[in-house]
Amino acid sequence: MERQIIDTYVATGQVRFEYRHYIVVDGNVGGSESRDAAEASQCANEQSEFWNYHKMVFANWNGEGEGAFAPRRLKAFADSIGLDAGTFNSCFDSGRYAAAVREDEQLARAMGVTSTPTIFVNNQRVQNPLDFSEFQRLIDAALGQ
Repeated sequence: MERQIIDTYVATGQVRFEYRHYIVVDGNVGGSESRDAAEASQCANEQSEFWNYHKMVFANWNGEGEGAFAPRRLKAFADSIGLDAGTFNSCFDSGRYAAAVREDEQLARAMGVTSTPTIFVNNQRVQNPLDFSEFQRLIDAALGQ
């Protein structure tokens, strides 16, 4: 329903769509693959390619802790969508977005998030995120419609 929300509300300038990271998988299986992928997506965002990178990451997931998001693969994803490799790799290797990802996690915990995806409209949790009408109801109410 992401596309419906964007087409109906974001593209018309009525709503701002925010994405926040919440790392679940690493806690389940150990390692840092999900955290690394989150940080890498922020590096892609520096080149205005967050959403393309996000799609690439999710399209290449092959199971929890299976190596899908090893650093070499995350760098290859960036290259495959045409990012400047030197800029991306420098950003990723520096850990520039580690603190930002941790801040997203802290916010999520404070809001009672325990799983992904969890979606909010004006700090109100969407109870059935598979139903576009639920999004419409909450968004329209927030917009006073």
